[in-house]
Amino acid sequence: MNVDEVKALANAIREEVAKAITGQHDTVDLMLTALFAGGHILLEGPPGTAKTMTARCFAQALGVAYGRIQFTPDLMPGDIVGSNIYNFQTGQFTLTRGPIFCDLLLADEINRTPPKTQAALLEAMQEHAVTFDGTTHPLSKNFMVVATQNPIEHQGVYPLPEAQLDRFLFKHRVSYPDLKEERAIIVHHGGGSASHDIGQYGIKAQTDRKALEAALATVGDVTLVDDVVGYIAALVRGTRESPDLEVGASPRAGAMLARAARARAALDGRNYVIPDDVKALAVPALRHRVVLSPAAQIDGRLVEQIVSDLVDHTEAPR
Repeated sequence: MNVDEVKALANAIREEVAKAITGQHDTVDLMLTALFAGGHILLEGPPGTAKTMTARCFAQALGVAYGRIQFTPDLMPGDIVGSNIYNFQTGQFTLTRGPIFCDLLLADEINRTPPKTQAALLEAMQEHAVTFDGTTHPLSKNFMVVATQNPIEHQGVYPLPEAQLDRFLFKHRVSYPDLKEERAIIVHHGGGSASHDIGQYGIKAQTDRKALEAALATVGDVTLVDDVVGYIAALVRGTRESPDLEVGASPRAGAMLARAARARAALDGRNYVIPDDVKALAVPALRHRVVLSPAAQIDGRLVEQIVSDLVDHTEAPR
């Protein structure tokens, strides 16, 4: 598979998702970038902005195994990864796999469960494997987490641990649609049929596991020149030197930003990364990896604006 085929595949997935989802083009683009970069994405937005629906349609368009976990305060790690259950008839333990054994996992309202349960995702997101009862079980090579959270309600939610946030390639804020899109949503989904039934939209699978592995291999071969490597390093190191940020981005952030830039280049049909790829992805890739300084919090500064200013003031290669 070459970059032109990756671009065509991405366009086909966009068209299938658009059969059910009106707007949200930036959300789908970042999900595609995360997919082909081998990363995970966290979607944050108010209720009713089609975060869950977009993830379901995305999985349907991919044609891969899909799993969903509704995170609640009483959810236990075993409910996610599975467990060995004793079978009284055979006198042996039987492995019961949890919903995490899939290709695309929707972690719905991920911030509603305690850190103990959230920790069950750490190994899966980083190493594509889970361990319980002393045995490590591999997950799919294309394993991807699409997590959602609601920024409005503050009761009964738990902030995600920094180690878990750092495993997400992107954090994307899902916004409300504009007037034209909102009218289209009302017309499209305000009829008599059940809009939650995605089967009625005729979304067809455009790929499979082998095709996705070939696409990931193609993205990995996209050229990343030394000048762009230096630019990514300067951005990441700039977050650690900024007086507005108490904690900067980790080295993992630079590596994942490079992978994301490669994926964006391939989605655009290019086999080389340009600085604009990095600029376009810097905010969603870094906003959740940094912590505002106390002075910046008092001043009401936004992380997005600080990262955006950092991108503007960091000299890009020509």
